Amino acid sequence: MPPLPPQPISPLDGRYRAAVSELGEFLSEAGLNRARVHVEIDWLLYLTDHSMFGSSPLDPELARRLRSVVQDFGQDEIDRIGTLEATTRHDVKAVEYFVREKLAELGLNQIAELTHFGCTSEDINNLSYALTIRQAVTEVWLPKFSGVIEKLRGLAVELRDDAMLALTHGQPATPTTMGKELAVTVHRLERIKKQIEGTEYLGKFSGATGTFAADLVADPEADWQAISRGFVNSLGLEWNPLTTQIESHDWQAELYSRISHANRVLHNLCTDVWTYISMGYFTQIPVAGATGSSTMPHKINPIRFENAEANLELSSALLDSLASTLVTSRLQRDLTDSTTQRNIGVALGHSLLALDNITGGLGAISLNREALARDLDANWEVLGEAIQTVVRAEVTAGRSSIADPYALLKELTRGHRIGQADLVAFVEGLDIGTDAKARLVALTPGVYTGLASQLVDHILPTPAAG
Repeated sequence: MPPLPPQPISPLDGRYRAAVSELGEFLSEAGLNRARVHVEIDWLLYLTDHSMFGSSPLDPELARRLRSVVQDFGQDEIDRIGTLEATTRHDVKAVEYFVREKLAELGLNQIAELTHFGCTSEDINNLSYALTIRQAVTEVWLPKFSGVIEKLRGLAVELRDDAMLALTHGQPATPTTMGKELAVTVHRLERIKKQIEGTEYLGKFSGATGTFAADLVADPEADWQAISRGFVNSLGLEWNPLTTQIESHDWQAELYSRISHANRVLHNLCTDVWTYISMGYFTQIPVAGATGSSTMPHKINPIRFENAEANLELSSALLDSLASTLVTSRLQRDLTDSTTQRNIGVALGHSLLALDNITGGLGAISLNREALARDLDANWEVLGEAIQTVVRAEVTAGRSSIADPYALLKELTRGHRIGQADLVAFVEGLDIGTDAKARLVALTPGVYTGLASQLVDHILPTPAAG
C-alpha cells in the first residue's frame, strides 16, 4: 500500500485544529520567531533611542519601517528564517541574521552591530516566551475560560430555586438547589481566574550568566541594570534582576499550576454534570442528524463532557510536567527547558479544546424538574436533620425534655424509607413547642434548601460604584 501524504501527529493539529488554531498565532514556532524578531528590533531601537555607543535615534519613518517587519511578519519571513536556520543550526542566530538582512534593506548597516548586542540567546528567548505566553493566555485561553464561567453563572442564576436532593457519599442528603451547586463551581473558578489574571510575566536581560559582564566591559560607565530594567519594562514585562543564564521560569510554573488547577475544577464539573445526566436530572437536547451510538438509535451520549474530561487530564499532565521541570536548570544553564517550552501550546491546546466542549455541552442540556421532584418526594427521611436540630433547640430553650434527639431521629430514619404521613405523625407526637411543631409539619424536602437560593447572589457581578 502506498504511504500517506504527510499527516499531523497531534490531534490538535488534525481533528481538532479548528478549536485550537488561535493558539498557533502565538505558541507555534512561527509565533515564537516573530516574537524573537520583535525583541531583537526593540532592543536595537532601545539602544539607538538612548544614543548608546555613539548611535543616534533613527528617523521616525525608518523606525516605523523597521517595526513594520514585525507587523508584516508572514510566510515569506517564516520561510527565510527557516532557510537561515538550516545553515546556522541555531534558531536565535537565524533570527539575528534575518534582522541584519532587514537592516541592510533599509540602509541601516551602520547600526547592524547593535543587533543582538550583549545578548545571550536566552535573553531573547525568555522575553519572547513571556510575550507569546501572555498573549496566548490573555487573548485566547482566558476569554474561553471566562466564557465557561459566564455560561455557568447564567445557569446558576436561572436554576437557583430548583430544589434537588443532595447526595453526600452517594447517599440522600439535605436538599440543595441545582443553581447553588453550579454557583459553587463558578465561585471556585472565579478565584482561580483572578490568580491567573494577576500573573507576573517576568523577563531577564543580563547576558551569558546574568552578570552583565560583556555589557560592562563594552561601557563601564553605563547603568546596565537600569538599562535592562527599562528595556524589559518597555515590553510590558516585569524585570527579574537575579538570574543565571536563564530566567528561572518560576512565573511559568505558577501560571501552569493555576491553569492546571482550573482544569481540575472543570473536570469535577464535567463528572458531576455527567452524573446528573445519568440520573436524569439533566436531559440532553438532541442535535438534528447526530448519532449517539452506532447500534443503539435511542442514545444521546454526553460526549462533550467526556471529551472535555480527557483533554483536561492531558492538559494538566503536561502543565504539571512543565511546572515541575522548568524550575530546575543544572548550574547556570542546561537546555532541557528548550524542548519543554515548545510544548506549552500543546498543554494549553488540550485545555482550550476542553473549554470548547464544556461550553457546547452546557448549551445542550435542560433541567428535568420532574426528576428532581420525584427524588425529593421519595426521600422524606432527609428531614430527620431538621427535626432533630429543632428538638435540640427546643430542649435548650426549656420547651422540651426529650433526651438525645439525635438518637431518636436516627432510630426513626436510618436505613428506613418513610413518607410525609410518617413524619407528620412523628412530629405531632413530639414534646416541643407549638410554633416549632408547626414549622416542622409544614416542612417538605422541596422547601428544605436553607439559604441555597440566596447564596447564588455571591456570584452576581458587583454593582459599579458611583
